[in-house]
Amino acid sequence: MHYTAPMNNSNENDVNRLLLQKKDGPGAKEIAEAGEYCRGYMDFLDSAKNEREAVSAAISMAEKNGFAPWKEGSEFGRGNKVYAGRFGKALLLAVRGRRPLAEGFSIIAAHIDSPRLDLKMKPLYEDKGLAFFDTHYYGGIKNYQWTGMPLALHGHIVRKDGKGIRVAIGEDPGDPVFFIADLLPHLAKRQMEKPGKELVEAESLDILAGLYPYQGGKEEGAVKLNILRLLHEKYGITEEDLISAELQAVPAFKARDLGLDRSMVGAYGHDDKVCSYPALTSLFSLNEPEFSACVVLADKEETGSWGIGGMRSEFFKGFIAGLAEAEGKGSSNAINMALANSFCLSADVNTAFNPLYSEVFDPHGEADIGGGVVLFRYWGRGGKENTNDANAEAVSALRKILDEGGIRWQTGEGGRVDAEESGTLSKFFAGFNIPTVDLGVPLLSMHSPFEAAAKTDVLQAHRAFAAFFNRRQ
Repeated sequence: MHYTAPMNNSNENDVNRLLLQKKDGPGAKEIAEAGEYCRGYMDFLDSAKNEREAVSAAISMAEKNGFAPWKEGSEFGRGNKVYAGRFGKALLLAVRGRRPLAEGFSIIAAHIDSPRLDLKMKPLYEDKGLAFFDTHYYGGIKNYQWTGMPLALHGHIVRKDGKGIRVAIGEDPGDPVFFIADLLPHLAKRQMEKPGKELVEAESLDILAGLYPYQGGKEEGAVKLNILRLLHEKYGITEEDLISAELQAVPAFKARDLGLDRSMVGAYGHDDKVCSYPALTSLFSLNEPEFSACVVLADKEETGSWGIGGMRSEFFKGFIAGLAEAEGKGSSNAINMALANSFCLSADVNTAFNPLYSEVFDPHGEADIGGGVVLFRYWGRGGKENTNDANAEAVSALRKILDEGGIRWQTGEGGRVDAEESGTLSKFFAGFNIPTVDLGVPLLSMHSPFEAAAKTDVLQAHRAFAAFFNRRQ
């Protein structure tokens, strides 16, 4: 039996609808609105260079928008706005909707940690008259990118008496900064012959802290002692207090307009605050949505989501259980129903196509910077390991939300098969039996000390998240 092609009664426009067409680019109005929106985002970036600062900034924003701390046993009635933190390093926020909680939540989950250099528990040492802070890198970095640039010291110290002390050195114009001294090119012949991963060894990422000795002494340890003196004068701490400290070295520069046309934001920490901030602003725009809305700002994503503020812990499920109990339906079955009937966006960044390194990208399916938010069903390792691989029904529902909301969106692959290796929070929410899809902002130079995001993409993320929170089914 021979196959006969059907008669073609479709016109050219109908045929074109069968193809994935590029969405129209941003117009003048959107460009202006994106510039205005990103002023607030850039302020957020500058105030939130680690997860504790991000939580603090988010709570300040939330309280200005009518949110109050959640207390176990409190009511959670229609229109109520609450938040709950976890040791100052993770944050949950919720707005009560019209429907019963058993019918599910609209959840947007992002992370607020970024790659950086952590100080070790005994960080301060002296060598040849120079004082150094010993570090252990956090998350996936290229070691060589962190040398020869100004660094700031951020973090939180808890003394033995329990007093917590916030540290931020290197951000104000009058502050000193720090840096990691690299090897000069004249002596770097052997270094430059090494593979890129070995150009700067991890144990060589030590931060120069000072060189003046205490009271002009010449004995070994006098420089270290002088640094300890300065820390004690400023923060009232001893060397032993550094054991119970979370101190991080991060780039000392602020977020800046990037490009002659000011089309991008260049900054440290876009991954993943470029999704966290729009998640917050979209939540703040709600009054009484159809479904209760929840934003999750998690810690430790860059290191596998372990830890008390990471998504492998129970803090999210415990929060949902508390809200369900406030409704009078706190049974395990009711909580499981609320989770199973929810819909989650794992709001994380994806890589934008970089024509200078086209060999590692899929030429047919990559996201473009400036092309809108990126929908990606999976992003893992090898044969789709370490990923959620969202179900078709959830992806279809999200497509409908985005199209009906007039959102500019695109798909992304995150690189060629076997060239990529990454993960997001989506697999953890899928593990709670919640249909979950990844949606986020495309970045250039991801995980470097200075990443780039298009301003219009950041605005589209806000609009996409708001459309998601306002879904009706």
